Amino acid sequence: MKELAIGAIAVAVLAPPLGVQPNVQQRLGYSPDARLLIIHADDLGMSHSVNRATFEALERGWVTSASILVPCPWFPEVATWARTHQDADLGIHLAVNSEWTTLRWAPISGRAAVPSLVAADGYMALDEDAVVAHARPAEIDRELRAQIDFATAAGVHPTHLDSHMATLFHTAEFFGVYRTLGTDYRLPVLLERLGPRGGARSAWETGAAGSALIDRVVSIDPGVAASEWEGAYEKMLAPLPPGVYQLIVHLGYDDDEMRGATADHPNWGAAWRQHDLDMVKSEKFQAFLKQQKITPITWSRLGALR
Repeated sequence: MKELAIGAIAVAVLAPPLGVQPNVQQRLGYSPDARLLIIHADDLGMSHSVNRATFEALERGWVTSASILVPCPWFPEVATWARTHQDADLGIHLAVNSEWTTLRWAPISGRAAVPSLVAADGYMALDEDAVVAHARPAEIDRELRAQIDFATAAGVHPTHLDSHMATLFHTAEFFGVYRTLGTDYRLPVLLERLGPRGGARSAWETGAAGSALIDRVVSIDPGVAASEWEGAYEKMLAPLPPGVYQLIVHLGYDDDEMRGATADHPNWGAAWRQHDLDMVKSEKFQAFLKQQKITPITWSRLGALR
């Protein structure tokens, strides 16, 4: 038995037997059979609606982490908030595509600097397939470094990196850029130890799984009725075995701004984001996490293990 100080609380945990490596839960000071969960909000900076929903969720502890779309039009509002919330757990949602037809963004590094990332309309490509078909890894690297540097210059202190729409997981070369950024900026990157991430695991993900701090990412799929929203999340989370997980949610308000931005894209659109916000803030969901003995954690805690 050994005792670890977690904040101001001393936590007694069982040391693993000699010769057995402690799992991530033990390295963080929890029991080996703990279930730890990062409740993570994507797309901060996309719109004012997303920002105000996510800020409130972070401030009230409904989510424990979020990641920022730096090229988006409402990034300055995020930077202002981050400067006054230095302890907020904020990552960079590395983006090389711009999926909304009426809300578009261009590369931070400039169109001339990364022409392979620019679609015919002057913005980043709409979907992942177009990025795979045209983007050069060296230009992806240039743009993503520009996004990280722009955010830090604005006062954001990133706790981690992840990939918008998982586009950087689509080829070995893109994935190599992603992992190198984590090394160079000394930040943990979102990887899954167990997978699969939306399908069969690629060879490059398999090779990187040993360095993953997260066992699996879970998120709701399209097709769930509004009346079944909370139940779908409970069904995902309740069976999870001991481990470390990330639950991805997309927060926002079903208001004129979000409806305009996502009018022809109901999946992850305005109503979806309102459902997610209503779910994470509900007393029922908070009680469910406690009943299941699921412990919310942050990326900053995980990052200390690097």
